[in-house]
This record gives sequence, structure tokens and C-alpha cells, in this order.
Amino acid sequence: MKYRLQILVVFLVISMSATYAQGKFGIGVILGEPTGLSAKLYTGSSTAFDFAAAWSFKGDGNLLLQADYVWHSSLTGELAFYYGIGGRVIFQNDPRVGARIPIGLDYRFSSAPVDIFAELVPILDLIPSTNFNLGGGIGVRFWL
Repeated sequence: MKYRLQILVVFLVISMSATYAQGKFGIGVILGEPTGLSAKLYTGSSTAFDFAAAWSFKGDGNLLLQADYVWHSSLTGELAFYYGIGGRVIFQNDPRVGARIPIGLDYRFSSAPVDIFAELVPILDLIPSTNFNLGGGIGVRFWL
């Protein structure tokens, strides 16, 4: 457990240190599979890194880290469809490593520095064995 907490702290520090250079950083929560902290860092007008440090409720409730690179396509002024590719690691007795393909909707309020999102994520676990999973959730982020 000690190493899991250290990994979580390092993950958050790296995420937050990169944000202040860009000024387009949001942090909040995601509820679903997984449930935990969510962060997003825009790298351009329609691209971003999307991170989570969370808990997977499958199995024994283990620490999960995930990172995706996503592209946004505006549907209306504030509503965007996004899709991407990324990876995840679940820290358990036999750590699980997998590839993610997130798809979702993101609504960024024009009157407040807040967005809400919902996503569905097909996951292909590659280590310790090949297995297909489905994840997803809803969340909210505050933009700094």
C-alpha cells in the first residue's frame, strides 16, 4: 500500500506541474469504473491528455492509473464529442496493463470554469493475460 500512495502522489505532481505551463488544466472526479480523481490538460484547441488516479471496484478495489490522448470534435458551442487512445495499469497481486479507447461527451459551461463529461471505454488488457473489458463513468472537472 505504501508504494501505491507514492505512485499516486508522483502521478498527481507530474500532472499538476505540466498544467501551469499550459494554463488549460482541469481537475475533478470521475464516478464509475474507475472512481477517483480526474485531470485533463489541453495541448491544443482540440487535443488533450486525460488522466485518472482512481480505484477499480473489480476484484479487491485496487489503485488504477490511466492516461489517454484525446481529440475533440465540437458538436455545439459548449458540447464536444471526444475519442482517443491510451493505457491503464491496475496495481494488484498480478498488475494488469491494458490499452484503452475512450469515447465520450464533454460539456464545458461558458458561464463557469466547470465541465461535465460521460465516457465509455473499451479496454484490452494485455498483461498478465489478454482480456476484454468495458469501463466508463461520469465526472466533473474545475478548470484552473
